[in-house]
Amino acid sequence: MPKIISPQVEFSGLLTQMKAVTPEVFSADGKFLNLLEGRWQEPGQPRAFTSPIDGTELGSLPMLDRATALRAVEFAKKEAASWAATDLDERKSRVQECLNQLRDQVELTAKLIMWEIGKTYKLGFTDIDRAIDGVQWYVDNIEGMLGSRKPLGLVSNIASWNYPMSVLLHAVLVQALAGNSVIAKTPTDGGFISLSLTFAIARRCGLPVTLVSGSGGELSDVLVKNEAVDCLSFVGGRYNGRNIADALSQEHKRYMLEMEGVNTYGIWNYSDWNGLADQLKKGYDYGKQRCTAYVRFVVERQLFPQFLETYWEAIRSLKVGNPTLVDNPDDKLPDLAFGPVINATQAQELDRLYANALKTGATPIYEGKLDENLFLPGQDRSAYRAPRALVNLPRQSELYFKEPFGPIDSIVLVDRVEELVGEMNISNGALVAAVASDDQKWAARTAKEVRAFKVGINKLRSRGDRDEVFGGLGESWKGAFVGGALLIEAVTQGDKPVLGNYQDSTLLPEKI
Repeated sequence: MPKIISPQVEFSGLLTQMKAVTPEVFSADGKFLNLLEGRWQEPGQPRAFTSPIDGTELGSLPMLDRATALRAVEFAKKEAASWAATDLDERKSRVQECLNQLRDQVELTAKLIMWEIGKTYKLGFTDIDRAIDGVQWYVDNIEGMLGSRKPLGLVSNIASWNYPMSVLLHAVLVQALAGNSVIAKTPTDGGFISLSLTFAIARRCGLPVTLVSGSGGELSDVLVKNEAVDCLSFVGGRYNGRNIADALSQEHKRYMLEMEGVNTYGIWNYSDWNGLADQLKKGYDYGKQRCTAYVRFVVERQLFPQFLETYWEAIRSLKVGNPTLVDNPDDKLPDLAFGPVINATQAQELDRLYANALKTGATPIYEGKLDENLFLPGQDRSAYRAPRALVNLPRQSELYFKEPFGPIDSIVLVDRVEELVGEMNISNGALVAAVASDDQKWAARTAKEVRAFKVGINKLRSRGDRDEVFGGLGESWKGAFVGGALLIEAVTQGDKPVLGNYQDSTLLPEKI
């Protein structure tokens, strides 16, 4: 019996549900709108948006021009004073009501995320669930973290598409809880539909949130440098992050700029190969389209045979396919490692990087194949890529210093500890890293030499939230650190310096 798209995730049905829950998001003729000046309006210049799952057209992204975005910023700024003067108990009550309503829409949100950015249902559910759970923690603990601190004013948010809920929505709701008005730009590669659903709920609950769509080139000046913006939260690529950091170098405003780096896993004097196999499988969640994905393994040369055997067996067991397909209408959705990458353009970029590595002398050690049984016959598979891995990557290869943001791993073999540390530090700073060794004292000592903000010992590290500090070293992060009380401090003003790695460490925003 051929596979079918599960009726529970069929997109037209999900869109009908969304229109019933949040009809204000749509124009009379069914087009998506932007949320500005306190209401849903302005379809902008519609740009067709298709799903990476199979090329299905999901709707039109309502792209705004600079002048309209400026209206949104100016109105959002005007909301800041009255919201800052709102009693904390009232702010907590409104955010709590938002969370309560979001909980009723977890299933719908997760399924929309599947179609928009190609996540499996499990990962889509995790994204919205973590956002709600994380913000709930802040609601329950805000008094102790906020103290006498005062909100900054208007916080602008620009984030990548991969975690629209647990990164972007989470940040927005915490920023509002702390007393700020908030504006966010929808990622142009995906997430605007699920974000529209959740922002509509937030606005209904009386939260001062604004959501706009548009190209980065058109809106960046308004959302980054405009004097009405008091703080910028950015999550994205290093190239755009550097440009924003340069643009902000003369601006006296708070910022948090999270950028990618090459996250590495160093392996030395190690024998727990079953444990590593589990980590390798886990590390392939969402096809390594995460800023904390491990894409470079630096391995003691004499351990390479065991590593290669472990790697091969672990990665070949991963299932990659269409996350919406079932054998029968009542079946559960498939348990896949991952589905497509974000779009066909990114898939082609991964092919280019891989071909460049081979051309410059790298040796392929794993080239996965897609299983025909995990797709509909004849469906668009242009955004799907199976895992691939390379060893002996030359320095002239682009991948040597670049995060692929997709399912390509590189393995580097070393003979000395000094080489291991050097090869783990090739991207001038990273968000996370790991060191694996049977000698944990050695691993802990070596971890201190690795230029990553979080270093796991015999385990993967992740972004984390709540009471754990998060940031980055070198070119992977600029500005205030976040996590727990530090996230609240990052978007409020008080009588102590804000912890972070600003370009000029003496120019902490508290002292401006």
